Amino acid sequence: MKYPIGTQSFENLRTGGYVYVDKTDLVYKMVDEGRIYILCRPRRFGKSLLVSTLKAYFSGRRDLFEGLAIDKLEKEWAAYPVFHFDFNGANYEDDETALEMRLDFHLRIYEDIYGCDSRNTTLGDRFQYLLDAAYRQTGRKCVVLVDEYDKPILDALDTPMEDKNRNMLKGFYSTFKSADDNLRFVLLTGVTKFSQVSVFSGFNQPADISMNPDYDAICGITEEELFSVFVEPIARMADLFGYTVDETKRELKRMYDGYHFSNALLDIYNPFSLLNAFASKDFRDFWFASGTPAYLVKLLSHTRESINELTGKYYDAGMFADYKADVEQPLPMIYQSGYLTIKGYDREDRTYLLDFPNNEVRKGFLSVIAAGYFKVGNNDYPTTWCRESSRQLRKGEVSSFVTSMTAFLASIPYDAHPALKNIQATEKHFQYTFYLILRLMGTYCQLFIEKEYSQGRVDCIMEMKDYVYIFEFKLDGNADEAIAQINQRGYATPYIADARQVRKVGIVFSSESRTISEWKEE
Repeated sequence: MKYPIGTQSFENLRTGGYVYVDKTDLVYKMVDEGRIYILCRPRRFGKSLLVSTLKAYFSGRRDLFEGLAIDKLEKEWAAYPVFHFDFNGANYEDDETALEMRLDFHLRIYEDIYGCDSRNTTLGDRFQYLLDAAYRQTGRKCVVLVDEYDKPILDALDTPMEDKNRNMLKGFYSTFKSADDNLRFVLLTGVTKFSQVSVFSGFNQPADISMNPDYDAICGITEEELFSVFVEPIARMADLFGYTVDETKRELKRMYDGYHFSNALLDIYNPFSLLNAFASKDFRDFWFASGTPAYLVKLLSHTRESINELTGKYYDAGMFADYKADVEQPLPMIYQSGYLTIKGYDREDRTYLLDFPNNEVRKGFLSVIAAGYFKVGNNDYPTTWCRESSRQLRKGEVSSFVTSMTAFLASIPYDAHPALKNIQATEKHFQYTFYLILRLMGTYCQLFIEKEYSQGRVDCIMEMKDYVYIFEFKLDGNADEAIAQINQRGYATPYIADARQVRKVGIVFSSESRTISEWKEE
């Protein structure tokens, strides 16, 4: 089985013998039921392939769709004039001419095709003239496909180029309104929906299908598709790792599943990570390792909200589904970029629970935060430290774990996070630091943070193969008090019949030294 890793051309995919998960029924539905759309999905989720599929479809390439669902649905297979604009492949942050040159590059191609010479006019006027000429010459209305329409703005986020690029795109996209009579179909794909920054104010708002349940599966791979199309590679990975097929499926789900794009909560797997896992026959962090967007780093450097203040909470859709032009409010872009996803829906309140989609994203995202927060030199150090600490706890080496954590905490500046610039924020620093460490370690074990009990709330429980650790943390207290609280409130009671060894650990954090001053195990 050949995997189309990095293949964004539908023609190359179909003629090259690559595996293809058929999405053409949804392509036909989109074309049949509407005209102007916007679709937002995280990077590497197949948006470019979708655009290429539509380009082949509207070019009348029935040969490429033989045997697919759309082959039985479409009867006409007419060729339309297709205008494809791709904003990938350029950096729009520093070069003031990058966006204009990119648009000019595309327009020149189509001006040569349709014999137009209007290069002394504005970009928008040139585009409008092209659409009119193509319609007059072919007798068919035009199709416009825009891939990564928001990249020129995301690249320039929080720079002087942001407004310039936004205004240039606004003028260009306003063409759609005046050229409406010449348009058969329009699709814009991207990561974010810039509803608050007037990118689309010059023409009628496109139909946003980003959270439409009908199109949940148009990008990405559903569980049904995974288990029906990829039977052989799943079996091969099971043999290689000594797993059963069901165990392999659970690991794939833990690592790469968990995305939901509407209140229907249809499970969507990350296609880039899945294909790479099957090709390499390994479970690794493929999506996150493919690159951290520069705009995410910018957002995290500005925000005063810690990750524990963003995750595991219910939000109205308007708080995360629309982009707000404010780097101090990172939630919408973190969600739309795929680092958080919908995990639940309250139908009574019509609110959405947001959290990390899967283990791959949780570990990668927290590593980025930790690298900036801990400021300990090597960006991989926090993750490496957590992996080693997890190994120590798997072997029951509590003393080594605490010694290592004491040294680690001592290396962290108390004002590392923007929210902690005030020296009075010691307790918040303590809470946030431990929360981040525990969330990082949770990628290597079963973790329960601030779990509710009838007598109170335990700070942390870590469940491992041979051990269950119950942690209670104190600020400027003493370790005996921490152990006493574990015992008095019965935090270990649920594990009385558990075959694993239960270890109770009390840890005291000193506000003066800002590291562990005392600990005790029972």
